[in-house]
Amino acid sequence: MRNIKKNLPYFILAGIIISVSLALSVLSLMGDSVTTDESPHIVSGYSYLTQKDMRLNPEHPPLIKDIAAIPLLFEKAKFDTSHYSWTNDINGQWTAGTHFLYESGNNPDKIALSARLAVLFIFIALCIFVFWWGRKKYGYWGGLFALALIALSPNMIAHARYVTTDTGAAFAFILATFFFVKYVSKPTLKNLIFSGVAFGIAQLFKFSLFLLIPLYIFTFGAYIVAKNYSAKSSLWSKFLKLAKPLIAIFVIGYLIIWPFYQYHVWNYPAERQKTDTEFILRSFPIRPIADSVVWMADKPIIRPYAQYLLGLLMVFQRTGGGNTAYFLGDVSSTAWKSYFPTVYILKEPIPILIFVFFSAILALYSIIRRILSDKKIGKICSVLLDWIQKNFAEFTWISFIVLYWTSSITGNLNIGLRHVLPTFPFIYLLVSGKISKWISDKKGAFDKSSKIFILAVLLIWLARETTSIFPSYLAYFNQFAGGSANGYKYAADSNLDWGQDLKRLAKYIDDNNIDKIKLDYFGGGSPAYSLGEKYERMNPRDLSQRHGWIAVSATLLQNGRAIAAKGFDQDTSYYKWLDNYEPVAKIGYSIFIYKLD
Repeated sequence: MRNIKKNLPYFILAGIIISVSLALSVLSLMGDSVTTDESPHIVSGYSYLTQKDMRLNPEHPPLIKDIAAIPLLFEKAKFDTSHYSWTNDINGQWTAGTHFLYESGNNPDKIALSARLAVLFIFIALCIFVFWWGRKKYGYWGGLFALALIALSPNMIAHARYVTTDTGAAFAFILATFFFVKYVSKPTLKNLIFSGVAFGIAQLFKFSLFLLIPLYIFTFGAYIVAKNYSAKSSLWSKFLKLAKPLIAIFVIGYLIIWPFYQYHVWNYPAERQKTDTEFILRSFPIRPIADSVVWMADKPIIRPYAQYLLGLLMVFQRTGGGNTAYFLGDVSSTAWKSYFPTVYILKEPIPILIFVFFSAILALYSIIRRILSDKKIGKICSVLLDWIQKNFAEFTWISFIVLYWTSSITGNLNIGLRHVLPTFPFIYLLVSGKISKWISDKKGAFDKSSKIFILAVLLIWLARETTSIFPSYLAYFNQFAGGSANGYKYAADSNLDWGQDLKRLAKYIDDNNIDKIKLDYFGGGSPAYSLGEKYERMNPRDLSQRHGWIAVSATLLQNGRAIAAKGFDQDTSYYKWLDNYEPVAKIGYSIFIYKLD
């Protein structure tokens, strides 16, 4: 009781930070239209819960979508099972999403708000978990600092508000990693079971959680080497012996997956599941694997695993195939190796970049000092292995960041910083540890008061960045990019424009008494629904439309006036003619409005 009273101010401060972040999230999402990926996610989740049929959106596990759809059960939204997107299309998620939200008599704004608020609880849980783990590792101030970084990150807030899988993946990674680290540090049966359950639940959030398998194997192997370095002759036997619990974690996890997927294929006709699987995997390059999943798809006991594996293979297939994307004036369907590092530097607030850079310098300085003091290679290895054993959590975090960033950089999907978002909580925790140690260290040019002052200034700067971009969190770019107003010059898609500003465009049209506007829209909203008779679909190649009011989404605009990268054979010049005009307005940084004579 005495400890609770003593530490109550820290919990109150943590509650204030989370409440501010939550308020910014909720108030900003009110004006956002349905974004690109939300439409299929929302309708899929509702179809899962009401139909027990996972024919829509199999490329993502069901848990996030289920959570988002729970409030819709109480609203009794209408779902049309006679529509061709359900009866005839194979994975007709996009058409089904549009029909569900805008053509079935439902209230799309109410549905989107309810689904988003449900998913927002995952972000709250993530913030609490970061604070809790940071407190355990670095004390209350360390936990609060890590919490402030994640809760006030405009990139985290941007995606925490939407019915997508990125924030959920971040939570699942940190949850599964925590229980894995706990088991390795204290290998009891209880901790093994918890780790297995956490691993299984994580697989239900996003297929990128599959990376936990190589992460566990690598870090577990490194820990065994570190712990038994002196007994070289028994290393392999110890690894084989201790690998059994690791296998048990994976087995428990994949047993957890079965009942979830069984529910989701309960009413999915076996013959339909098989034909859908066969069609979707028709171009999968490794045929023995694809054919095995097709064979499994209509078998009663293993059908749930077939559906899980279908989604996993779809992710591999899509990562290999790529997406058309704009980056630094070029358009390509293949990846740029510099994409994620560049976008990270341009979209992460400068105060956070300073923290990350300074923490890296502190870590590098510490390593160099150790190397210089221990000149023998054997001694250096011994020091490294000792550090792994004593700092296994930090070693796992670093390993995960390296693994995830390497996978993202070498992959073929360059459509948004959100794809590396799951690494942010671990980066913030590592930064928290280094900064906390730096402040408590009495050595150096600054005293403790000066260090705290510097820290406070940077945190105030971060808070100002986050509040000043309200409500356009998705479009946030830092001063290195010239601010959010210039972000479209560097990258688009989910870095800037996901269709979130359609309702704000409708307000602009009403406020300016515009009777008709030609719109080329990128997103999950419905221009016909939001703009009504004032909407005319824009065709950039139609010369007869080049007059009057024109609105173009930034993603489509940039894709149409860029340079085609080597090997990209599609037209990238269809909006070059708009370079001769200046936009009269920009709606939320993502929709450009022109008035032509």
